[in-house]
Amino acid sequence: MPGLTWPNIVFQQELTVYMGKREVRIIHLGRGHTKGDTIVWLPEEKVMFSGDLVEYGATPYTGDAYHEYWPATLDRLQAMQPQKLVPGRGEALTTPEQCQEAIQGTRDFLNDMYESVKAGKAAGKSLSECYAETYALLKPKYGHWVIFDHCVPFDITRCYDEAGGEYPDPRIWTAERDTAMWHSLQEVVENQ
Repeated sequence: MPGLTWPNIVFQQELTVYMGKREVRIIHLGRGHTKGDTIVWLPEEKVMFSGDLVEYGATPYTGDAYHEYWPATLDRLQAMQPQKLVPGRGEALTTPEQCQEAIQGTRDFLNDMYESVKAGKAAGKSLSECYAETYALLKPKYGHWVIFDHCVPFDITRCYDEAGGEYPDPRIWTAERDTAMWHSLQEVVENQ
């Protein structure tokens, strides 16, 4: 792309930099929201910037996610015991209890959704059948979260692709693929 700035610093798992005397660690804890998720960790202050690995009061977008890996990545993130956390979406969390609540809420949403879709696909159900069942399961518990109705079609479609190992890596969301997904789910979406 014209004007694209290429990185001039890269790292494998972790990079530590200092901003004055403040230690700042940039860490790849594993796959989750994407293949290359990173967090920023201030170890002395126990402040974490989680990016979209953690959401708070907002529906995680998982259309490019790794649902099989994300819970374990959250386990590693949680083990760091953040005292404050800035999630990908939602309010900044200022207590350890809020941090744990956000991490657990993200984990619960991911597990509830993926397990439902995985079971449906294993039973031979179509994407639209899995979508209808999983949407009905998720709506009472998470439907009040910001952007729920926007994210869930993409999320469930990615779960369906990933379940059973058909597409271990996310497929590119082209305009054509996006349109095809919406058409395949249109009747279900209209009846929600």
